[in-house]
Amino acid sequence: MAFHGRRQRWAILVAHRRAGKTVTCVADLTYAAMACTKPEGRFAYVAPQYNQAKDIAWLYVKRLTSDIPGVEYNESELRADLPNGARVRLYGADNPNRLRGIYFDGVIMDEHADMRPSVWGEIVRPMLSDRRGWAAFIGTPRGHNGFYQLWRSAERDEGWYSLMLRGSESGLVSADELADMRKTMADELYAQEVECSFDAAILGSILGQYIERAEREGRINPDVDYDRDGAPLIVSSDIGFHDTAAWWFWQPKMGGYSLVDYDDDSGLDAQDWIDRLEARLAGKNLAKIWLPHDARAKTFQSRHTVVEQFLARWPGRIGVVPVASKQDRINAARMVIGRCEFNMDKCRDGIEGLRHWQFGFNEETKQFSREPKHDWASHPSDAFSYGAQVMRMAEPARKPAPDVRGPLTIGEMIKYSERPTTGRVRI
Repeated sequence: MAFHGRRQRWAILVAHRRAGKTVTCVADLTYAAMACTKPEGRFAYVAPQYNQAKDIAWLYVKRLTSDIPGVEYNESELRADLPNGARVRLYGADNPNRLRGIYFDGVIMDEHADMRPSVWGEIVRPMLSDRRGWAAFIGTPRGHNGFYQLWRSAERDEGWYSLMLRGSESGLVSADELADMRKTMADELYAQEVECSFDAAILGSILGQYIERAEREGRINPDVDYDRDGAPLIVSSDIGFHDTAAWWFWQPKMGGYSLVDYDDDSGLDAQDWIDRLEARLAGKNLAKIWLPHDARAKTFQSRHTVVEQFLARWPGRIGVVPVASKQDRINAARMVIGRCEFNMDKCRDGIEGLRHWQFGFNEETKQFSREPKHDWASHPSDAFSYGAQVMRMAEPARKPAPDVRGPLTIGEMIKYSERPTTGRVRI
């Protein structure tokens, strides 16, 4: 009731599983639409994925509006049109282009921690400006990401309504049920999902600890930038037409790599990306653009392969990453990331993707899956791992000297002293 009666324009709810935060926010959204006196009020519920919005919130929207005379539903667009001209519609953050070009009077961002940060900052926030719309963010923690920063900021800002509901304090889940959940869930998962801990490790994280280390060591900062006197850029990618395509911009340097830029989007074809990359590379020296191995197929709904289309624009500077197992690419990413520095601002979405790349977890078997979860974080992470694979291929092989168990000749001593050694040589 305190949330429904708030006066602040912005709100954030950090609540445990089964606390009822989604139905509460859908109720708040539909009430605001019914009470809207502005012409053609527009209200939106945004979930990390479109099918999640349909599965989670559409039933609530219809249930809460079904008794309103004259309400009409559009099932294909997940839209409820109210008799006062206001409209409630559901969206997925996995296709943010559907959000562009319209305005909102009110927005619910559900499971904001699972969305790319740019969905709010670059797309949704500007859509609230002309009608001074409001927004509420809800979810459970996912480490020290954008949702965490939002929560910390809201706690200190009187212009925000903030509320945290922990399972042990809310009384919404019985004590015996909480005890059973604690027995059957991993400790980190219980702390995160039930006790709303932002400090719990992201369960199954693949590169999260490496990102945290890079932050501690100051390798993620706004001063990492393209060096005009440095090595030419190498671009690695993960491409898809309906899925998001992601691009990392690497500049090799002494002892490692600078990740100076990052870009992603969905719904663009090969020519769209060629034009966009050309603009992004303007004034920079390009060494090579590496495409994933499936770029040899005729994708992006074109008669020509992606490789053919890119080669037409950058002859001789297009490569295709050799086929490798997912685990080999993960290993390459883990071996390379410790020698990487990132531009904190230009690579923000990509960095968050690397932080949230994780294996799925089966709560019944207490085992992780063999494959990473396919969600928004997999696109920047796949693009990075393809790049890491390329960087590993380009690094000179270091052959260990043999463990020689007898005396060496003068010629052998010279031979072995001229190569790097990683093993022990007994003379």
